[in-house]
Amino acid sequence: LGLVGSEMCIRDRVMTPELSWLAYTAVLTALLWIPYIVGLTIQSGGISAGQYRDPTPPELPAWVKRCNRAHQNAVESIAPFAILVIILHLAGISNEMTVLWCMIFFYARLAHAVVYWIGVPFVRTLVFAAGLISVLGLFSELLTAAPAA
Repeated sequence: LGLVGSEMCIRDRVMTPELSWLAYTAVLTALLWIPYIVGLTIQSGGISAGQYRDPTPPELPAWVKRCNRAHQNAVESIAPFAILVIILHLAGISNEMTVLWCMIFFYARLAHAVVYWIGVPFVRTLVFAAGLISVLGLFSELLTAAPAA
């Protein structure tokens, strides 16, 4: 594992910046459940064996519900992003714009989670839109760069 320019090398294979941003986004998405579980544990008074038999959560404060919804939204949003990044990679399409769109997606998802957690409604919509626009930007790069078969 090492860095060569802006590319990460794993053994003798080069991982493009777009794949790196996808990996960062996957880790972010995987970690976004933690605030929800912490809130659920606090609200439940700890973890007990009974909670495993009856998974019905207690009444939760709004911030805990928002943490859960932010995680669900991230899980739903990563699929189109990941599919496009993988298609671009397989097609051998990588340029400054594809890297920029991937970077925007990652930071938009990070910002979306934070503003969702703290309950900022209009900013949340704007950063969600930034993530969606970046996915559309990746699709545009695919359409304009891919040769017709």
